[in-house]
Amino acid sequence: MIEKNYQPADIEGRMSRLWEQASAFKAGRPERREAQPFTIVIPPPNVTGSLHMGHALNNTLQDILCRFERMRGRDVLWQPGTDHAGIATQMVVERQLMERQEPGRRAMGRAKFLERVWRWKAESGGVIVNQLKRLGASCDWSRERFTMDEGLSRAVVKVFVELHREGLIYKDKRLVNWDPKLLTAISDLEVQQVEVKGSLWYLRYPIEGKSFSPDDPASFIVVATVRPETMLGDTGVAVHPDDERYTHLVGQHVILPLVGRRIPIVADEHADPAKGSGAVKVTPAHDFNDFEIGKRHGLPQISVLDQEARLALLDNEDYLRGLPEGSLQFAEEFDKVDRFAARKKIVARLEDFGFLEKIEPNTHMVPHGDRSGVVIEPYLTDQWYVDAKTLAQPAIAAVRSGATSFVPKNWEKTYFEWMENIQPWCISRQLWWGHQIPAWYGPDGKAFVAETEEEAVGNALGYYVEQEAITPEQGREMALDRNKREGFITRDEDVLDTWFSSALWPFSTLGWPDDTPEVKRYYPTDALVTGFDIIFFWVARMMMMGLHFMKEAPFSTVYIHRLVRDEKGAKMSKSKGNVIDPLGIIDEYGADALRFALTREAAQGHDIRLSPHLVETNRNFATKLWNACRFAEMNGCVQPPGFDARHAKETLNRWIAHETSRATGEVTEAIGSYRFNDAANAIYRFVWNVYCDWYLELAKPVLLGEDGPAKTETRAMVAWARDEILKLLHPFMPFITEELWAITGKREGLMALTPWPRKAGSLTPQQLSPISAASPNDALIPAVILALDAGDFSDPDAEAEIGWVVDLVTSIRSVRAEMNIPPATLTSLVLAGASTETKERMPRWSDVIKRMARLSDISVADRAPEGAVQLLVRGEVAALPLKGVIDLSAERSRLDKEIAKADADIKRVDAKLSNEKFVANASEEIVEEEKEKREAAVARRAKIVEALQRLENVDA
Repeated sequence: MIEKNYQPADIEGRMSRLWEQASAFKAGRPERREAQPFTIVIPPPNVTGSLHMGHALNNTLQDILCRFERMRGRDVLWQPGTDHAGIATQMVVERQLMERQEPGRRAMGRAKFLERVWRWKAESGGVIVNQLKRLGASCDWSRERFTMDEGLSRAVVKVFVELHREGLIYKDKRLVNWDPKLLTAISDLEVQQVEVKGSLWYLRYPIEGKSFSPDDPASFIVVATVRPETMLGDTGVAVHPDDERYTHLVGQHVILPLVGRRIPIVADEHADPAKGSGAVKVTPAHDFNDFEIGKRHGLPQISVLDQEARLALLDNEDYLRGLPEGSLQFAEEFDKVDRFAARKKIVARLEDFGFLEKIEPNTHMVPHGDRSGVVIEPYLTDQWYVDAKTLAQPAIAAVRSGATSFVPKNWEKTYFEWMENIQPWCISRQLWWGHQIPAWYGPDGKAFVAETEEEAVGNALGYYVEQEAITPEQGREMALDRNKREGFITRDEDVLDTWFSSALWPFSTLGWPDDTPEVKRYYPTDALVTGFDIIFFWVARMMMMGLHFMKEAPFSTVYIHRLVRDEKGAKMSKSKGNVIDPLGIIDEYGADALRFALTREAAQGHDIRLSPHLVETNRNFATKLWNACRFAEMNGCVQPPGFDARHAKETLNRWIAHETSRATGEVTEAIGSYRFNDAANAIYRFVWNVYCDWYLELAKPVLLGEDGPAKTETRAMVAWARDEILKLLHPFMPFITEELWAITGKREGLMALTPWPRKAGSLTPQQLSPISAASPNDALIPAVILALDAGDFSDPDAEAEIGWVVDLVTSIRSVRAEMNIPPATLTSLVLAGASTETKERMPRWSDVIKRMARLSDISVADRAPEGAVQLLVRGEVAALPLKGVIDLSAERSRLDKEIAKADADIKRVDAKLSNEKFVANASEEIVEEEKEKREAAVARRAKIVEALQRLENVDA
């Protein structure tokens, strides 16, 4: 018995438990052993994370694919898991220690600190997994993985060692994004560019061999900089080779102010003649562009900041080398001064000596750590790198050949641009939480990379015996006695970038490097669903690692979705106060409503605008479905044993079979093409408009009438179409469909495992066998047979008749709305020059048409009467005589005013969009919002013009 009111909170927990008890989502179910596999790996959320709208969208789309393919008989593995999230997790635990006034990690020591992190992970980590279950994610939760599980850690070590052996992992001194608060290198993804109102300082650098005077421009060259504190590490000045102002100076030297270092003037195309003074200082150790300039011209790299972003001068051999006498006092004064305090002091000192020409206000982007919030430093340091350029070549070829394709396809251009210009990948992090780098160092700093410490020790001892640094006897003693080698060989303290382990996710989760059955069956995966922001950081790296170690691309399709924004198109952020909490939305409206709202808006290549009102609208849709099923139940609509919808005799019932078949095709094709919004909107229209508003309305007279064959058949067809709806809707709204499936029929099988509607004969024996094996219950077999045939109901004659009724009523209703005809006012209808078919249909449907279109009478005539609005319905004219019913003159005047209002709206938007200043300064979402306003106004105007044209055909 269906309850009167739809209450998602009463359903969702119960359905989740039902699925879990039945192991509904388990991959490798016995009955699907021979079925074709379908694999998706979840983008592993951070173990510290909680569900946000990006997760909700991403996992809803994945779930639609998995439920769809599971219903199509495939052996689905949706591989779940979480990421250890190095920095984020370490910060959580360190913050916890600080709040509890306990010793910090360094006081605690590495081993005890890591024990504490693992304890936190066991107690509090993975909260997001339960939140994903609330969303309805149909992962195989029995296979949940964590990037630091023993098996996955083994895979990480093996990959590192093999790539090092092949020369594809190496150690190098390069610039990295350095967080001076967290004291670690971080990835580009962890850097946020923040617009800052700062200054541009113009500094005078004296030209060597000339007597410097602030009043003599020939005695100096002016450089412009936003970082005067890093000038202490300058090793050159660059000018554009075509800049005629400076060509005579190229090859000469300047004397670095305050420092006295002699540095060359070089010609380099990076210098922009139109920016600043056209000359730029080159600080290779403190700027990524300058690093490249320095390499091109062989300039020294002098780092003048320490790990905490303080000036490091006194003990800095690179800085002190070659300085003139007297410079040491300056080094003593500024040593260990914070970078921003040093900036003020250096600018003041430059001004004192006449080296400061001017200061201009300057708004520019400054990199900040997304977690620490501090300004990030380009920092020159020794780190481990992957030769990404070499690994990228097969990954580029895989996409070019079509072995892996992006949806939408335009993202391939983004992928190629990044991959073809890829830089070495810095994979080491100065953290404790993570996969510790499998490298050990000897007393001279030589690195020994190995899968185990014992292997590294053996390699090291063999090397140092050969080098005669130790005797063979000492080597043997160290090999046997750990205490004797204490301090001789030490482990690298750094850990690997989180993206390194997640790059192996598609195969490490399946048991690799062991030769497991899961690797053979479920790799490569079928599809990856992810956001555009991690194409470089995750997608590209999975491609590189998968092709290198598995010799196959890890997925055949990469579906890229865009952002979920607020209803005005603004990016959600805590600072703006516009964040919509998915868990709060689920509490209020239910998971199904949220899922359906997101899916209906998920058009390829477009951001999603979400509001609680939009979710409420889709909750109303769920209520509409609930009430329709309740109506069917109250009217005794059930499928009798052996019922075959193909044998329906009533035109109305043959029509709903036809429309169901069409909807099945639309939904199936759209999901298969990753057009999730088209699929969701197709089933939305079918349920709301076709099934509820038309079929049930047209069936009411039969259902409420006398018993007989027509009523019996209609009851069965109402139930049959309802069941097909539940199947089509299940991937989108799993909770309500599972509940209604259980209530509305005497069946033991789960909705989640019910076969998807298919055309008869379209299944292979391999696909059919798991369905048969899954249905030992005789009661389920008729439903299976019907499901196979559901797409095979094409009936043009039924569609022509009922479609004519629907189109006629819809057209009349549209005109009544346009002309502001009150609902209580009944109008007449004249079918002008009606065909034989229409004259035959009319008696069968006249009562229904009059009731639904608010008509007083229907007649047939050779031509339309004067003073009538003429409607073209399926090639025939239907006329509504409105003379005397409405004030035609007043209606024309009203519509003219509406056109003027629409024109004004269009003109106002056009004025904004044609204003170059507005387009340049407005945010992307505001510009997009204005374009949408224009589209809406144009569409509104077109409808008004159509209404006016109808009035012009009326002889007032």
